[in-house]
Amino acid sequence: MTALRAVDVHKAYRRGREQVHALRGVTLEVHPGEVVALLGRSGSGKTTLLNCLLGWETPDSGEVTVPGAAEPGAAPWRTVAVVPQRFGLLDELTLADNVAVPAQLAGIADPGEAALATLGALQLGHLADRLPDEVSLGEQQRTALARALVVRPAFLVADEPTARLDEEMSTRVLATLREVHAAAGTGVLIAGHDPLAVAAADRVVQLSDGVLLG
Repeated sequence: MTALRAVDVHKAYRRGREQVHALRGVTLEVHPGEVVALLGRSGSGKTTLLNCLLGWETPDSGEVTVPGAAEPGAAPWRTVAVVPQRFGLLDELTLADNVAVPAQLAGIADPGEAALATLGALQLGHLADRLPDEVSLGEQQRTALARALVVRPAFLVADEPTARLDEEMSTRVLATLREVHAAAGTGVLIAGHDPLAVAAADRVVQLSDGVLLG
């Protein structure tokens, strides 16, 4: 499988009379089985780059390619799964049911069992029957990660997946990403500034004022 790739991507916005250049010719590849940490302060263009990779925004110029998909927004969850900053859990579903939804859509034989196994790997098995508002924000964040991982995607894009976790749990989550999923061939892109994520990465790149460094 080839890489999840952005090539010479430019993106600008109008802010009043000002034109803001969020991305200035960014080229980035994430290969199967590698963990890449994408660093950048607020306003660096990090979220815009993730949105372009996921097909949520269209670059002004340049190209984004996702293996097996005609365009990024058409990629199935099994190809590119995402952990957004706003977790997007369905309030009326239990944690287990939230995680089972993409497994069911992907045609996994027993989505309920797959959901429980993935929650268990992230130390959430005992909360499977709880609703999202009955658990902490950190537990909701891990549930969003479980929802992405349950289908064992080819690529995972995670926007600050450890932001609400303590150091011990962050270490466990990153170990799961690296030792279980990257080891099985998933390409992982982690955006944020957690030094633990940097330590877990195979490669670190940094965005500054829309320009990719490293």
